[in-house]
Amino acid sequence: MGQSLVKNYIHIIFSTKHRKPMIKSEFESRIHSYLGGICNQYESNPIIVGGYFDHVHILCLLSKKISIMDLVKEIKSKSSKWVKTLSPELASFYWQDGYGAFSVNPGQVGLVVQYIKNQHQHHLKKTFQDEHRSFLEKYKVEYDEKYVWD
Repeated sequence: MGQSLVKNYIHIIFSTKHRKPMIKSEFESRIHSYLGGICNQYESNPIIVGGYFDHVHILCLLSKKISIMDLVKEIKSKSSKWVKTLSPELASFYWQDGYGAFSVNPGQVGLVVQYIKNQHQHHLKKTFQDEHRSFLEKYKVEYDEKYVWD
């Protein structure tokens, strides 16, 4: 069998359930590190994990051994259970059901890294919903607004 050569940068975005601002500053870096650790478990090298109080962005190099859907399922399932153990105030923590995943041109990885690093500044002006709509429009994803948010 021939060699399989793959290099797919993926920008994954998902929010907390109902976009509740549950990713407080005191938990943020630990949550982001944990999400990156799950990516590593599935050989999907995390480039950067960041976000805001109500959502996360993960830029990773997707493994050739896992689908995006399965990677996101594992990230959300494992991290949701773990986040609940951090504090009693996070006992009701859940991620939204859906997610966005977008391919990234290798030449644009640096721009995406900067974008994710600047999430707190970025969201002083733009909501998560507006940000997500921008991605859907940029990538020409057809969607029905009533099924995007939960």
